[in-house]
Amino acid sequence: MPGVLYVISTPIGNLEDITLRALRLLGEVALIACEDTRHTRKLLAHFQIATPTVSYHEHNERQRAAELIARLQAGASVALVSDAGTPLVSDPGYRIVQEAIRHGVQVVPVPGASALVAALTASGLQTDEFYFAGFLPAKSSQRRARLAALAAVEATLIFYEAPHRIKATLADARAVLGNRRAVMARELTKLHEEFIRGTLDEVSATVEPREVRGELVLLLGSLAKDAAAGIKQATPHSIAEEVAALVRDERLDQKAALKRVARARGLSKSAAYRQLLAERAEEDVPVEVTPDDVE
Repeated sequence: MPGVLYVISTPIGNLEDITLRALRLLGEVALIACEDTRHTRKLLAHFQIATPTVSYHEHNERQRAAELIARLQAGASVALVSDAGTPLVSDPGYRIVQEAIRHGVQVVPVPGASALVAALTASGLQTDEFYFAGFLPAKSSQRRARLAALAAVEATLIFYEAPHRIKATLADARAVLGNRRAVMARELTKLHEEFIRGTLDEVSATVEPREVRGELVLLLGSLAKDAAAGIKQATPHSIAEEVAALVRDERLDQKAALKRVARARGLSKSAAYRQLLAERAEEDVPVEVTPDDVE
């Protein structure tokens, strides 16, 4: 009879955040597949668990998945853990779970800590609907395009982010999504746990002078959800306002200013032009940029 693949959540910082069931199973299985065996051994040593470990990460998962399936089919039960939190959530594990299901091996979740859920519950943002988007792209242009694609999602947006990119990500989110409510959660469950709450402008102003360190979760409020709940948002700048500011402050011509705003918002130049026309029409103000300028 095949063994069981247990997908076990481990603490994201505070070692007390592990369940009794997780501790029991980590001691009972034949093998623990870890993202980093050195990291997991520290956890096991703390709880005096001597179960053998094997590495399972993005660089060896194809080969290792086949080896683990063979062990499971031979009757051995295996625990899958990540360095912190719940496996498969922005961590390796998808392939072994898929292969286990394909080979008729029982897959059992052992729930526990998750950084995205911990951040959401203490954020003060709407929790009835949320969208977890993992890590945003490292390049600003790709990051802005991804944010633009998420702009219409009527739910709290949740991202993981690296500390060396957080300032740029906050700036890109502000440019693309407007000055909506935001929360940066840092070092959750650890000694220096911190929540920075406010609008994107306010969070950016707090973060900008600092050297940011630690594990980060970024949450962005939903404009639609906040409006339905009667929560006032800071009004995002219109395209017309941003174009005017660039013309005034950086002495760009209208064409160059519109191109920059379109790029910042992840829009095509023609889409930005149409939106500019609509804004100017509401204000009954002529548009100096012509259709030829956005070709």
